[in-house]
Amino acid sequence: MVVDGGGRGSVLVDKYSQSPHINKIIAVPGNDMMQIGQKKRVETYPRLKTTSLPEILAICQKEKVSLVDVAQDNAVEAGLVNALQKMGIPVVGPTKKAGQIEWDKSWAREFCQRQQIPQPGFKIFHSRKEGIKYLRSQPEQQWFVKAAGLAEGKGALPAKSNKEAEKRISELKERFGKRANTYLVEKWLTGEEFSTFAFCDGNSFKIIGSAQDHKRVNDFDEGENTGGMGCSSPPLLLTPQIMSKIEKDIITRTISGLKEEGRPYCGVLYLGGIMVDNNPFVIEFNARWGDPEAQVILPGLKNDLFEIGMAIVEGELHKLEVKMDEKSRVVVAGTSRGYPGNYDFVKGKQIFGLDKARKIKGIKIYGAGIKIIEGKYYASGGRLFYVVGEGDSVIEARQKTYEAMAAVSVEGNNLHFRTDIGFRDVERERNSSP
Repeated sequence: MVVDGGGRGSVLVDKYSQSPHINKIIAVPGNDMMQIGQKKRVETYPRLKTTSLPEILAICQKEKVSLVDVAQDNAVEAGLVNALQKMGIPVVGPTKKAGQIEWDKSWAREFCQRQQIPQPGFKIFHSRKEGIKYLRSQPEQQWFVKAAGLAEGKGALPAKSNKEAEKRISELKERFGKRANTYLVEKWLTGEEFSTFAFCDGNSFKIIGSAQDHKRVNDFDEGENTGGMGCSSPPLLLTPQIMSKIEKDIITRTISGLKEEGRPYCGVLYLGGIMVDNNPFVIEFNARWGDPEAQVILPGLKNDLFEIGMAIVEGELHKLEVKMDEKSRVVVAGTSRGYPGNYDFVKGKQIFGLDKARKIKGIKIYGAGIKIIEGKYYASGGRLFYVVGEGDSVIEARQKTYEAMAAVSVEGNNLHFRTDIGFRDVERERNSSP
């Protein structure tokens, strides 16, 4: 069983379906595109939420599920992993306590402080008044104002001045409700962002890959933060020397620190980092795969994902050698016009060209906010689908991705996507070629 409904869940279903140990996959809630092109049977439960614990447990018992992959943040916060463990069902994913590293950003910052993990300067506040008073005592600079609770990847509000940061504090409650009862004011670090992922079994870990995500809604990192508009992998920014620093200064300290504090971490750990003067800093941790990073990293995994999952459950990850292919991949998210704001006017509009795009060599398409009715595709969410192109270089991969994107449209010119995903690495690749 894969507990997720978006593009990340789609790529997990695709990867698990390649395992000879599996003959059926259940996705909760899943999405309508998960069955397309799969050799194994895929059953979805669109009416359930990832936090519908009693129903999920009942399905696991009835279907005799052999492994559950909890890939969604709300499910981790709700304690789904704990409930499955109590029933003796093998599960990949952190317990509620270990997952606090994502669902409570204030706890995560204090944890990093205790473990001497590099991160930006921050302050934690519980009222609007406290934060504004603090900002008025500070020299003029750029900030991020962040809800401490889960906010679908949209909880970090950028502010280019102290005045704008005050305005952002006032917006928190309206945008995120009780998720922003506690919030952080953080110093804005200037540098390039990256995401690195590791499989963990509570004692040991294996770094599986990295990507460079593009969070802002418009080209050249303009506009509001989103859940992610696309990314490229592997990022050329992360040289072997930098990867060694990330492993030593961040991942090792995080895994050993969580174990030492009585919260052993099992599952996939996502480090959202930033490079400042050749040194990696933690922007955030997620307690699961990133979306859309999973779409460019998991297709390159040569191992059987079910076997990795069982090694995590049994604490035997150290016995496996995780193998990745050498390909570059670029994913672009196709979204409803208006996302991440109001896109209600796009719901129900028909999507054209997906089947044509899928036929292009080296392309994979993963669904998210799409309904299929009588073989036709209709918009039903913000991020609709993901187009992934692969190649021997980021330039080749990106070319394929945008060739496929050009074949797709949403009725009434209602498709939005960024046209510059992977631009930093394209530039690097061009500059390094003879």
